[in-house]
Amino acid sequence: MGRCWLVLVFCCLGQLCADQSLKPQIAAPQLATNNPTLTTVTLEKPFCMFDGSVHPNKSYVIYLYAMKESASAISSLVTDNDNKPLNSTFQQTSGGQLGPYKAALFNVPNCASPPKLAEVGDVNKVSDVLKQYLFRVGDDGTCLYDPNFLAVCNPPLAPDTTYRFKYVLLDSTEGIVKDQTLWSDSIKTRGVKLPLKIDTWPGRRSGDMIVITSILSVLVFLLLVGFLASVFSAVMGSKDSSAEPRCMSQTNQQSEPRPQLSSE
Repeated sequence: MGRCWLVLVFCCLGQLCADQSLKPQIAAPQLATNNPTLTTVTLEKPFCMFDGSVHPNKSYVIYLYAMKESASAISSLVTDNDNKPLNSTFQQTSGGQLGPYKAALFNVPNCASPPKLAEVGDVNKVSDVLKQYLFRVGDDGTCLYDPNFLAVCNPPLAPDTTYRFKYVLLDSTEGIVKDQTLWSDSIKTRGVKLPLKIDTWPGRRSGDMIVITSILSVLVFLLLVGFLASVFSAVMGSKDSSAEPRCMSQTNQQSEPRPQLSSE
């Protein structure tokens, strides 16, 4: 069953779904479970979004920009006056608070030759196939603290924070932006739930759990009553058995004739 829906998803992607909007989309729950997390957001890569801007015999790459929704609209531009992409980093923008930062760089996805559908059924290859369709923002937890790291840094996002994302098509030869998507819809990372705020009231539990808990409580009570009853019965039985020989010994002593003293 799982193989069937996965094949259908890839078929849809391979046939260039016409209703795909020109902005980054959060990955479908079937492809990326637990998304977003506290510090990551998994997006679909821009398959077939830039087909009209890509020309043969030229080299292109995709830039992914991220910013917090609280950043001002004026600072949401990702190009300078010469139409060159901004090289703003996570640190320079305070994690996207002051404007967009470059979070990733990867090759333009090739719609003409998607992964072979026969490989989807292979458990050992599913992960590699999904990586060609999805990108996880915030997946690198070490680049900020590595002085030798020279690539584009993709550090963890902030929990309980709303972000927006944008894909940009860059002509590697000329070094200028050829096309770009709209900013994505607002996507919020998950918040940390404090232990004191976790609701343990039975109203939050399912009806089945309440019934099971009630039955188990009654069974435990009955077992306890039975155990106490058996202990009480054993104690009373031991008292009765010890009292009976004592009574018999006293009766025997009273029934024995006393020797008569001879009178001189």
